[in-house]
Amino acid sequence: MATIGDFDPLNSTVPATKIEVTVSFVVLYVQGIGTKEWREFGRTEVIDNTLNPDFVRKFVLDFFFEEKQNLRFDAYNVDTRSSNISKHDFLGQMFCTLGEIIGSTGSRLERTLSGIPGKKCGNIIFTAEELSNCRDIATMQLCANKLDKKDFFGKSDPFLVFYRSNEDGTFTICHKTEVVKNTLNPVWQPFTIPVRALCNGDYDRTVKVDVYDWDRDGSHDFIGEFTTSYREFSRGQSQFNVYEVTLLSFKVESEYTFVDFIRGGTQLNFTVAIDFTASNGNPSQPTSLHYMSPYQMNAYAMALKAVGEIIQDYDSDKMFPAYGFGAKLPPDGKISHVFPLNSNSENPNCVGIEGVLESYFQSLRTVQLYGPTNFAPVINQVARCAEDVTDGSQYFVLLMITDGVISDMVQTKEAVVNVSVHHNSVMCVVDIGGAISLSMEELDGDEVRVSSKGRVAERDIVQFVPFRDYIDRQGNQVLSMARLAKDVLAEIPEQLLGFMKTRDIEPRPALPASSTTTTTTPGLHKLRI
Repeated sequence: MATIGDFDPLNSTVPATKIEVTVSFVVLYVQGIGTKEWREFGRTEVIDNTLNPDFVRKFVLDFFFEEKQNLRFDAYNVDTRSSNISKHDFLGQMFCTLGEIIGSTGSRLERTLSGIPGKKCGNIIFTAEELSNCRDIATMQLCANKLDKKDFFGKSDPFLVFYRSNEDGTFTICHKTEVVKNTLNPVWQPFTIPVRALCNGDYDRTVKVDVYDWDRDGSHDFIGEFTTSYREFSRGQSQFNVYEVTLLSFKVESEYTFVDFIRGGTQLNFTVAIDFTASNGNPSQPTSLHYMSPYQMNAYAMALKAVGEIIQDYDSDKMFPAYGFGAKLPPDGKISHVFPLNSNSENPNCVGIEGVLESYFQSLRTVQLYGPTNFAPVINQVARCAEDVTDGSQYFVLLMITDGVISDMVQTKEAVVNVSVHHNSVMCVVDIGGAISLSMEELDGDEVRVSSKGRVAERDIVQFVPFRDYIDRQGNQVLSMARLAKDVLAEIPEQLLGFMKTRDIEPRPALPASSTTTTTTPGLHKLRI
């Protein structure tokens, strides 16, 4: 829940003689991802007779870790009863992202209002808290009786597909059961689903369930459907419609969320590694993937900025280690597969994402692109930093941006298997140059877990994202970057939660706002601000 409050217009333009009749409110605007247009989301109540209003009305927002959600807060002094903003006195405004609020110490962010030249507009304070139903996990089991026979030979092979209804009237698949072979009276295995995925936290929202007969060629036969809701499920054992589908059991438990760990002080340590192999082309030529055009960012810079600007909200010191690999370094031309972009081997940290970009551009001017494309040295470098962290206070994220086929695949697979036991996610943005890499698909581990020397990776920690799939056909670079970042970051919350759960690590209590540590949830979360 994020609550706006404690608006403190210090040294405001309101004359002292009017303090007793000061009436103020705040308007929240949300920016569209592709259009960049600001849309009014809501307004606080109007509070009078104070220069330090503490607003009660809350804004309930959907929080997506993998998206940059830009917010704007405008403060006004009420002059008339009109709902027209232009009729009231503007007191100042503040811009931030929802991630900045969540990632601040104790999810409490204080910023200075601006917007009136030469005037001190005061401060505005935000606190955020996750709605309780975002942590609920539902476990249920269903069966059916006397389903329609769809197969010419034998009986049906039924399975269920669950759909969550959306605000626009459409439906989104949120779960599929297993197929029960050759029966008209299936009993499906119990399954678990987050309540937010089932109904978006709205207990009365429609949940649609389709019943299918499985076919090997994918042309599954439709048997029937029924609609229900979380609230109806929660009433326990019941039967749905004429298809004789019965709810055998239903229970709800609470689990820790990504936000719980961030509020408790867990830091996301973000490391960048960039491919400097010769296959990228001469950086001084427009055909190079590293070409520094005065008019737009190259693909490497786009990927780095898109991901970095989101994840930096969850790292309190904003210091990011940044490496290159596959280049010859001055002055002796020695090949390196893990060199600091800032040329400081003792301290590879760059200040903010802008600092990483600056070091990247500087490296392009000083090193010689060479090869081969070795991943293992960088992965092992980050693993050494992560292996001593066992208390859940940090989680390490490595973004590798490359254009080539991995040269040290055997060593890389071994590194991934080793790293999977630490607090790490390895993310790879590949296909910068347009080539499809089967080795990258193998590392992703979505279908088959990565293995090396008879050992299997403990977790799926690699996310492979082909860059070319995210280039907007209309040339909207902002939309391209948003789509890219969303898929690159999508698995991190679940990876973090999965690791913490296997190690029985619980989030610490939410940090007090006076502490100096920062803190982040998977997919959709409801927050009040």
